[in-house]
Order: sequence, then structure tokens, then C-alpha cells
Amino acid sequence: MQKLTLSILILLFTVVSYSASAQQTSRVLSLKDAQTIADAAEAKAKANDWTVVISIVDAGGDLVLLKRMDGTQSGSIDVALEKSETAIKFKRSTKEFEDMVAAGRLNILSLPGVLAMEGGLPIISGDQVIGAIGVSGAAPPEDGIIAEAGVAAFK
Repeated sequence: MQKLTLSILILLFTVVSYSASAQQTSRVLSLKDAQTIADAAEAKAKANDWTVVISIVDAGGDLVLLKRMDGTQSGSIDVALEKSETAIKFKRSTKEFEDMVAAGRLNILSLPGVLAMEGGLPIISGDQVIGAIGVSGAAPPEDGIIAEAGVAAFK
């Protein structure tokens, strides 16, 4: 009976040890991270005299931070939000969707939650997408440059 009990305890310990080591730790996008990203993006925009809205969402697509630079049109608020939401929902750049549409794949436009316009990028930590940035207010290629500057500051 003692051998059976000892065997069960060893097995239980092994299972618990394995499951604890098998759990992945995931990083969460903090407000501090979002501020770092947004500050770098804003600095890039200011350096080029572009005024934009910067939207940063977490892995669930919930808004963490929104910055609207002085002089940016109010319509860019919704566009920046949609770009960040597209990037997080599909875990890819909104430029990829823009390129698909430009190549004639117009069916992309019928996907729910897709804004096919450059300026939205996922924020990646290790192999996990932990958030996304969306930028709107300048021309789409410029929005993309600003978003890239923000993401680069996070890495």
C-alpha cells in the first residue's frame, strides 16, 4: 500500500511540475508601454510636420490610449481606431489588406472589421501579438511610417 501511495504521489508531483513548466507566460500591453509607443509615434509625426491621431489597443482590442495631436481632423479618430482594431483582429498590418485590394482582391473589403488602409500594425512581444497601433491623419504611407516608429520604440 505504501508503494502505491508513493507511486501516486510521485506521479502527481510529476504532472503538477510538468503543467507548471508548460504554462506560457504572456506579456500584457501596459499603459506605460502604450505611452512609450505613442510618444515615439508622435515624435516621428512632429519631426515631419504631420498631425495625426494615434490609437493603441490591447490584445483584446480594447482601447489603452488615444492621442489626437493639435490640428488633426476629428474624422481621423475613428479611422485610427479602426486601423488598430483591424491590426489586432487579424494580427497583421492594415497595409497587407490595402495591397490585396490594390491587387484586385476586392472581396477583402467585405470582411467584417477590415480597414484596408496603411497605418495599422500589430504590437508583438516574443511570438505573441499583445496589441496594435493605428495612426490616421496624414497620407496612408505616412501613417504607416509613424506607426512603424511607434512599434520600433517598443522592441
